[in-house]
Amino acid sequence: MKISDLSRATGVDVDTIRYYEKAGLLPAPAREANGYRSYGPAHLERLAFVRHCRGLDIPMADVKRLLDFVGGTRDGCGDIDSLIDAQLLRVRARLKSLRALERQLAALRSSCDSDHATHECGILQELVAAAHGEACACHGEGQAR
Repeated sequence: MKISDLSRATGVDVDTIRYYEKAGLLPAPAREANGYRSYGPAHLERLAFVRHCRGLDIPMADVKRLLDFVGGTRDGCGDIDSLIDAQLLRVRARLKSLRALERQLAALRSSCDSDHATHECGILQELVAAAHGEACACHGEGQAR
């Protein structure tokens, strides 16, 4: 199949497929007489695997390691468990950060509760104050950024 067919079958953009090839996540396909890449079922399966891993936000270096396990060049499930444990820690840290961001945005939003002229907008006043290094509703006293 051509790269466009592989793209349609997996939902992965053509440029991303080429990037994955260059990065070593996909083996180089055979070339047809006209120079077009010719992908087979193994490419489709591997690309679907990569796409799923990237959908879980697994870093590309870790996807490569997982592919080594799939290919049988590595042994032992403990390393796979550790890899996923590390990803889980990264996700939990991001969730904690996002929860803090949500609280900051909610505090900022609470500084303006009515429809009025722009120059009276509490949100804009808070953002301008923070830009000047002053404390703001979203970061509290002494925490201006």
